[in-house]
Amino acid sequence: MHNLIPYKKSSDIIEIYNNTPIELLLEYHNLNKPFAKYSSAQILIGMCMDNRKKLNIPDNFAYILRTGGANLRFSEFKISYAIAIGGVKYIALIGHNNCGMVNLISKKEKFIDGLIHNAGWDKISAEEHFMQYAPMFEIEDEVNFLITEAKRLRIRYPKITIAPLLYLIEENKIYQIQEN
Repeated sequence: MHNLIPYKKSSDIIEIYNNTPIELLLEYHNLNKPFAKYSSAQILIGMCMDNRKKLNIPDNFAYILRTGGANLRFSEFKISYAIAIGGVKYIALIGHNNCGMVNLISKKEKFIDGLIHNAGWDKISAEEHFMQYAPMFEIEDEVNFLITEAKRLRIRYPKITIAPLLYLIEENKIYQIQEN
């Protein structure tokens, strides 16, 4: 994968994330930093709903929104709540490799068959459902989507520091994404 920076020691941090909750997230998850106690969330984490990912973070450290592909387009009220009421000033967008939202159209028949067999839908309703929502949730490439989503959110929330990150499933590690 391109643009990935591993976080194996504190000197690996991208400068803008130095001494922030984003760096703490990487230390907790990748380096098994001993947990501090938190009485309020320090960060909002937007991550994919994929069941293969589990973060190693302390209780009360983060608000967490899980959506397909870490796509937060339809979660802005929740983001705004975490910022306005929760006071968070940092967002980590954590996508992962081998995401099911990539090339979603290739999964059309399996999706439709799954709704028919597992949920009791009829074929026409399942097809309409897929065709209505798949274009909203499909991502072309995990890394490029995370960079684009971070840029979009920075425009919406200009005072918030937003970090696109990639979770490599086979390593159980989070990588920083170097943006151009």
